[in-house]
Amino acid sequence: MTAKIMDGAAVAQQIKQRVAARVAELAAQNFKPGLAVVIVGADPASQVYVGSKVKTCEALGLYSEKHALPEATTTEQLLALIAELNQRDEIDGILVQSPLPAQINARQIYEAIDPAKDVDGFHPVNVGLLTQGQDTLVSCTPAGIIELLDHYQIPLAGANAVVIGRSDIVGKPMAMLLLHRHATVTICHSRTRDLPEVTRRADIVVAAIGRKAMITGEYIKEGAVVVDVGMNSASTEKEVRTIFSDEEIPKRLEIIGKRGSTLVGDVEPRSVIERASYFTPVPGGVGPLTIAMLMQNTLKAAEQRRG
Repeated sequence: MTAKIMDGAAVAQQIKQRVAARVAELAAQNFKPGLAVVIVGADPASQVYVGSKVKTCEALGLYSEKHALPEATTTEQLLALIAELNQRDEIDGILVQSPLPAQINARQIYEAIDPAKDVDGFHPVNVGLLTQGQDTLVSCTPAGIIELLDHYQIPLAGANAVVIGRSDIVGKPMAMLLLHRHATVTICHSRTRDLPEVTRRADIVVAAIGRKAMITGEYIKEGAVVVDVGMNSASTEKEVRTIFSDEEIPKRLEIIGKRGSTLVGDVEPRSVIERASYFTPVPGGVGPLTIAMLMQNTLKAAEQRRG
């Protein structure tokens, strides 16, 4: 068996087209959903992510603004900006790019965002509503994975699903979304005993543990669906030859030659692709869905706030 590749970029494009069509309808009523993106410091990866979010807003017809604050910003200064954005009616969504500098109390910042504008789905109110199975703003990556599984008509009701990773951003909300779709869900983590034994029972495996190519074929039962959330890097030829298939190796070595490293997920594609029925690549799998769902959340927040 060779797994079918799930094309996250194509599904993300469909979501964005749906959002753009609805935004155009709202524009005819003189109403444009608005997103404020806040970035503190000059982390290069964060700069790229924020730039991509702002550019996507423009492409889909949403209003967006970027607030770039210096590295030395205090918790109090950032809270003051959040309070201002909470009050502004033209702002429907507020996103504070992580990671934040060490001197800032991140939890305090995320809890200060108006839950109705919390397009990241991090606020305790939205997390609580998700736990209860109520309609709310949900963390973008897990919400995007559900869209992907639905697109490929992966049956969720009654399926055994294993989520590897228990983060507040991916692991926990992912487990809740699967549970609400009537899957039987197991959450695993770094202290799970005999992890391969647990994952081999799963019809669906979502890997979000943050360890490069950790999940190999021995973790996967024949015919399972494997979703790779990991974003790691490989920089040596030895790593590339261990992790990737023969046909993928030349392309990856070329990328390392140009950029110094290539993206790798938490799953080792070389062995997993031979056992899984469906598989998400890195890049091009889950990544593109996150920004698409951010746009969808901003639209949803705008519509809910304005009835």
